Amino acid sequence: MRPFGAGGYGMARPYWSGNIQISLVSFGVQLYTATESKSQVSFREIDRRTHERVHHRLVNESEQPVDRSDIVKGYEYSKGEYVIIDPEELKQVRIPTKKTIPITKFVDPKSIDLSYFEKPYFVMPEDDQQAQIYAVIREAMAETNRAGLGEIAFSGREHLVALIPFDGNGSKGMMLYALRYAEELRDAGKLFGEIKNGKIESDQLDLAKELIRRNTAKFNPEEFKDDYEAALRELIDAKMHHRELPPEAPTRKGKVISLTEALRQSLGEKKPSIGEKKPPKSAIATGKTAAKKVAAGRGSRR
Repeated sequence: MRPFGAGGYGMARPYWSGNIQISLVSFGVQLYTATESKSQVSFREIDRRTHERVHHRLVNESEQPVDRSDIVKGYEYSKGEYVIIDPEELKQVRIPTKKTIPITKFVDPKSIDLSYFEKPYFVMPEDDQQAQIYAVIREAMAETNRAGLGEIAFSGREHLVALIPFDGNGSKGMMLYALRYAEELRDAGKLFGEIKNGKIESDQLDLAKELIRRNTAKFNPEEFKDDYEAALRELIDAKMHHRELPPEAPTRKGKVISLTEALRQSLGEKKPSIGEKKPPKSAIATGKTAAKKVAAGRGSRR
């Protein structure tokens, strides 16, 4: 049978191949990395004095050259004493998750805190025969709104993973997300606990909520581009043609104003003059209606 990766995914090679195991149900899958670097600017290390490329040599502590094939792993169990592990021996490490992802629990995807997510992978059935099982499991997980938790071993370590149904861009499939273990995350409470929480004024809170409402829209990643890449190209082009870069625009430093005034100006509201009655909170509460009108106006311009 033709592997799903052949032709169907730009001839890309799978990052990992094995089985997903759910109780007594098992089906073969292939993982493909879901991200790639789009940066077209790459740099070489150059000697500032001669403009020659810098090469890094492999040498030991005695400054003797070392061939890459002679490099092995070493675990230092005592000062200067090592247990030597050959790369081939590492491949023989016996751990079931090298070839099988056992899904041991299902959870609500929203219960997984975003700080645990590390890297996404596309999950493809191994072949047409596995696709039937794949489709049934994917649909069952989608209809029950569940993510499967398990573990997988690659890149020299074991990873916690979440298997989550994907439905978008006119296609259905499954994604596997490498997650961080709880012990890898620093204690947020220790840092956030140092924040001094001042009194929150109700008027300021209402204005801030209205500012958020007026700027709320659907997430569209196509709207965002890597401006750093463009800035690098501008720098390189200027250096190549011996041109001076235009001076960087100075950071805007307006007059110091209160938070309430900054929020009002952000919303385009006029500050009440002396003797003028302050708008009631009910006027701010109508922000939902105003936000709908703004959104409707945006939609009519598309």
